[in-house]
Amino acid sequence: MRKDERKASEPKGTYRVKNWREYNAGLIARGDVTMWIDESVLTQLPEAGFGRRGRPRIYSDAAIQMLLGLKQVFHLPLRAVQGFALSLRKLGYPGLPVPNYTTLSRRAQTLKVVLPTRRANEPLHLVVDSTGLKVYGEGEWKVRKHGWSKRRTWRKVHLAMDANTGQICAALMTHQDEGDGEVLPDLLDQIPADVAIDTIGGDGAYDTKACHARIAARTAVPSIPPREGATPWPVSTPGAAWRNAAIDAIAASSRRAWKQASGYHRRSLAEALMYRLKILTGSCLWAREIGSQATEVSIRAGVLNRMAAIARPQSVRIA
Repeated sequence: MRKDERKASEPKGTYRVKNWREYNAGLIARGDVTMWIDESVLTQLPEAGFGRRGRPRIYSDAAIQMLLGLKQVFHLPLRAVQGFALSLRKLGYPGLPVPNYTTLSRRAQTLKVVLPTRRANEPLHLVVDSTGLKVYGEGEWKVRKHGWSKRRTWRKVHLAMDANTGQICAALMTHQDEGDGEVLPDLLDQIPADVAIDTIGGDGAYDTKACHARIAARTAVPSIPPREGATPWPVSTPGAAWRNAAIDAIAASSRRAWKQASGYHRRSLAEALMYRLKILTGSCLWAREIGSQATEVSIRAGVLNRMAAIARPQSVRIA
């Protein structure tokens, strides 16, 4: 279809932030460099029995994750992180463990990151999406002028966010060719089975039988548009009842009307999340090893969770 033959889009809505005073104060607080380190990080013993011979570990996973989190917040190289931690120990934390930068690099390859989240007393409304972070290659200017080369390499980041709280509940990094629908089961496995999920929303890439089966297994309602030209599934297929009803509703009205009536547009919160990920933490990965890159993605997700907990706007449409 030609561009000039498409239907005119709706005018862009106008929004107003209801909690501007609190939101503004939270944005200012994000720049506060006052450090408060939990006592458990200073006193926690290193984890034993990590399955390899040699010298025992001296630093706990919590201490390693804290320092890697500071690295992402202040955009520091590993050597600068070590110097930053040494200055903190001199200023007010004499018991702060400060590993060598080589130890941070080695431990990041196998670190099990605990994602800090604040859950509300209601079922989750998950919105899932993916984006790409560059590992190495040319910058945007060279690509626009002369095109890209084979050295340009990316990693794909998959995130699942609770639309009610703005907190990232699951994060995963894969190869750039990995499909979104193939990763959804792994994202849901990161959420404890006793956590209730009300709705799981995504784009048409998640319209697969495997995704609908996992959504049905978590007793959640999908918010996924059927693909163009989709045909009904057999009734015995998990999730077929909801999907077939969506196909009938789209055929009776239009895809746009179905999206508005079903609340599908809450998935746009995931698009805003990807924008915040790249603006606040960077569009490139620092690490070069696969394990370290996966750890870095999880650390960045935890940083975004803490920033969202400090300042999150409450916007309402006024026009």
